[in-house]
Amino acid sequence: MSRLLKVTEHIEAANKTLFSFELLPPLKGQNIEHIQQAVDPLMEFNPAFVNVTYHQEEFVYKQLANGLLERKTVRKRPGTVGIAAAIMYRYQVNVVPHIICGGFSREETENALIDLNFLGVKNLLVVRGDPQPSEKYFQAEPGGHQHSIDLVKQITELNQGKYLEEELLNTRPTDFCIGVAGYPEKHIEAPNLESDLKFLKMKVDAGAQFVVTQMFFDNSKYFEFVDKCRQAGILVPIIPGLKPISTVGQLNTLPQTFNIDLPDTLVKEVQKCADNKQARQVGVEWAIAQSKELIQKGAPVIHFYTMGRSDNIRKIAEAVF
Repeated sequence: MSRLLKVTEHIEAANKTLFSFELLPPLKGQNIEHIQQAVDPLMEFNPAFVNVTYHQEEFVYKQLANGLLERKTVRKRPGTVGIAAAIMYRYQVNVVPHIICGGFSREETENALIDLNFLGVKNLLVVRGDPQPSEKYFQAEPGGHQHSIDLVKQITELNQGKYLEEELLNTRPTDFCIGVAGYPEKHIEAPNLESDLKFLKMKVDAGAQFVVTQMFFDNSKYFEFVDKCRQAGILVPIIPGLKPISTVGQLNTLPQTFNIDLPDTLVKEVQKCADNKQARQVGVEWAIAQSKELIQKGAPVIHFYTMGRSDNIRKIAEAVF
C-alpha cells in the first residue's frame, strides 16, 4: 500500500510511472458501498493517490400550486470530506479531495481546509468549478473566490500560518500539497492556449505544486502542452488525465462538455460499434495504447477519470501497470 505522502513526494520517490484515479461522491441517499465497489478492484494496482471530486449546491425551480416558481437549493453529491477520509483510512492510500470556488465563502473554505488538515489529508486539487446549470457564466458566492488562483493563494497563506482572522495568536501552519488543473486543448473560456498558460503559470507562482490535465484522446496534445508549459517556466509535474470512451453517445457529449477534439481514427472505430458494450471495449483499447505511449515517454503518473465505474479502468490497468 502507498504511504501517506504528498503527490510530489510520491513522484520524486518513484522510478516508474504511477497510477491514480478519480471518484465521484455518491448521490445523496446512497452509501459508501457504491464507492467501495469502484475502489476495491483498483487497489491491487497500488494507486499513488485517489481524487475525490467536490460539487457545489445547485438551484432547481419547483412549480407551486398557484403557478409560481419556487427556487430550491439542492446538494446532489455531498460528502467529499467524509468520503476522502473514509478512503484514506480504509485503504491507507493518499487522497486528493477537490476544493472549489463555487458555492463557498472564504470562511467556509477555511473551515473545510481546517477539517481536512485535522484528518491528516496532505493533498488538494484546486479548481474553480462549473457555473450553475441555470447560469451562463460562473458567479462566485458572496465573500467567495471568483478565480482558482485566489483559492490557491488562500491555501498558500494557510500553509504559512496566515488565517482569515489576523488577530489569531500562536497559529499553526497547514502543510497541503496544492494541485491545479491544466488544459492541453485550453479551457473552454480561454481565448487561446497562450492566455490559458499565462494563468496556469500565475497559479504555479502562487503556490501550486503539480498539474493534472483535462482528459485528452490524442497524446500529441499532451506532449505539446508539456513542452509549452516548460517554455513558459512551468516546471512542476504535469500529470496526464485519461477517460476511456464508454458509450457511442460520448462522441458528441465529450467534445461539447469539455471542449476537446476526438481523433478521426477513434471516432470511426466507435461509429462502427453496434452498441455501448462494443464502444466501451474500443475505449479500453484506445486508452491502453495511450497509456503505453505515455509511460514510454516518461509521464510521472497516469490519472484516470472513472465517472463512478471502474471495470474499464481495471482492464486498462491490467494491461499497463
